[in-house]
Amino acid sequence: MDLEDEESMSPGSTDAKGNCGVDSVPLGDVRAPGPGEGGLLSNGGGGGAGRKRPPDEGSNGHAKFRLKKRRRAPGPALPKNALMQLNEIKPGLQYALLSQTGPVHAPRFVMSVEVNGQVFEGSGPTKKKAKLHAAEKALRSFVQFPNASEAHLAMGRGLSANTDFTSDQADFPDALFNGFETPDRSEVPFYMGSNGDDSFSSSGDLSLSASPVPASLVQPPLPVPPPFPPPSGKNPVMILNELRPGLKYDFLSESGESHAKNFVMSVVVDGQFFEGSGRNKKLAKARAAQSALATIFNLHLDQTPSRQPIPSEGLQLHLPQVLADAVARLVLDKFGDLTDNFSSPHARRKVLAGIVMTTGTDVKDAKVISVSTGTKCVNGEHMSDRGLALNDCHAEIIARRSLLRFLYTQLELCLNNKDDQKRSIFQKSERGGFKLKESVQFHLYISTSPCGDARIFSPHEPILEEPADRHPNRKARGQLRTKIESGEGTIPVRSNASIQTWDGVLQGERLLTMSCSDKMARWNVVGVQGSLLSIFVEPVYFSSIILGSLYHGDHLSRAMYQRIAHIEDLPPLYTLNKPLLSGISNAEARQPGKAPNFSVNWTVGDSAIEVINATTGKDELGRASRLCSLQLNAR
Repeated sequence: MDLEDEESMSPGSTDAKGNCGVDSVPLGDVRAPGPGEGGLLSNGGGGGAGRKRPPDEGSNGHAKFRLKKRRRAPGPALPKNALMQLNEIKPGLQYALLSQTGPVHAPRFVMSVEVNGQVFEGSGPTKKKAKLHAAEKALRSFVQFPNASEAHLAMGRGLSANTDFTSDQADFPDALFNGFETPDRSEVPFYMGSNGDDSFSSSGDLSLSASPVPASLVQPPLPVPPPFPPPSGKNPVMILNELRPGLKYDFLSESGESHAKNFVMSVVVDGQFFEGSGRNKKLAKARAAQSALATIFNLHLDQTPSRQPIPSEGLQLHLPQVLADAVARLVLDKFGDLTDNFSSPHARRKVLAGIVMTTGTDVKDAKVISVSTGTKCVNGEHMSDRGLALNDCHAEIIARRSLLRFLYTQLELCLNNKDDQKRSIFQKSERGGFKLKESVQFHLYISTSPCGDARIFSPHEPILEEPADRHPNRKARGQLRTKIESGEGTIPVRSNASIQTWDGVLQGERLLTMSCSDKMARWNVVGVQGSLLSIFVEPVYFSSIILGSLYHGDHLSRAMYQRIAHIEDLPPLYTLNKPLLSGISNAEARQPGKAPNFSVNWTVGDSAIEVINATTGKDELGRASRLCSLQLNAR
């Protein structure tokens, strides 16, 4: 059998094998075909040499031809580069060589292309690469779609099943390049609203809540986008660039420690200036774009309830997220200044806290009052009955003790001449004593959630209502908790627990200290001024509590005031304070590892930080801290 004949047969192995033995059939067995039977002919040898096998006939009398299988090209289809995509959308463009520089062995070519009256330049080591760069710039300027099919959708047009994207005849209208056309009134209007997962919906899906873009925000030269559903997963920079093409982002500053860098980027949209910060420039750009989308288009991408700020029930002078980010940046910058741009060995920390004071509606006038770090408590054998040791060196506790020093200084100004009285944050109260001036507010920043009840949750799991909530500590939520000696974390306070005694702790019983969440809940009732200052001034409350990471509005609000909401019959001037609760746009990354044994503190007016050994509650030379009870009471 010839090789050509063998290849021309059907690829089916069963038929091929059945036909190979035809020549071996004795001639006596060969008979003329009867009616309805197909003739049996040889494919090789004898009189049948060189003849192809005729098509078989089926039971229905129609011939079945066996076609050769076409071999598929190996590998996936290659993606189209910028030159190809630009040519599909705008065919017939002419590229011009502007210049050629550099030596012969390393030339540099500059090519240009004109699209809709605008010239785009690109450079590269070859003319081809220079043309490619010019095409990329042109595409970025007027098309924010990864392929031609989405460009069709952007114009509200569907694609037929046999659309040929390789055709030289592009059918894209010029409106795509001259700016988005305003849709006719008869067309379906386009609404942009967040679905909670960074996706968006058009008005065709009425099951999703959405709010229309106000008409007053649309500028005449930049009409509103046409009706199309943008694909989900777009980041804020892409969305803003579709609404306002050609925006330029500027790099403003870089700060922070080596493991927690903070970059600040800015963008100007419709004459308004927006800033964004992040651990890298890409995230900072996204934050700036997100701020612009929220302000100009009322478009909020992250609608997760637990991540939203909880407004204060008191006087609110600032936008929550703007205030939170500004307070966090001020504390971090001040800590960097105090530690030689985080190069000092005492810049090591796990938790950073600080208190910022504002005296008006402008956040730029805010002032850092105190900065502190620390995560440890004093060892039981180093407790002092004279108030020489700091028992609790957690950052937020030290920050509040530093605030007390500032309050004492401001109260002393009220007792001096009139000029000092004007500079003081206190004024005389009609009830006797002193009180804070109306516009003065204090804001507490902590780089993570305070230990205790505010931290009893899984940060990456959604909130589930009972009985679906299976968190192992769910029954302990809302309870009082204590820190434990020589360890991190807290344990619940048992109702049948024995009373802690001084001599018992000195003998070896573990020292238990009230958790930071419980202390902060107490501050929201009795104030942060302490018992001694309460004799002279009216209660001072925090206006906001801002977390740099592990922020969860439900858990933080429960820990700060909701679990004590039933409190009644408070003395005059005292109330249950409900401050603003908020996270920051650029959450700090988790820092695994062992926490340092020291704590640092600084109060406005100090020349340098003070370093305290958290185990002894004193400095490295054994001297009492400037924040100990003895020093504060001596004022």
